[in-house]
Amino acid sequence: MKNISVVEAKAHFSTLLHQVELGEEIAITRHGKVIVHLVPAKPEQVAADIFREFWQESHDDTWLAPSDNVAEAVAPLND
Repeated sequence: MKNISVVEAKAHFSTLLHQVELGEEIAITRHGKVIVHLVPAKPEQVAADIFREFWQESHDDTWLAPSDNVAEAVAPLND
């Protein structure tokens, strides 16, 4: 991890952002103490990403929905 002072960070902010985009982690210091870490953002996930591996697995017939039954006859209500 690269350490850089606040003064340097202000002067080279765009360059620091580019380095972070490339995967580098940077600690910004004030008076020798780390006050912030710049780290790459985690990629966003959607529900499809979480279940993608499950959907790609082959499943046996136990995962199929049961067949529909024929509807039963119902007596009319106005008798």
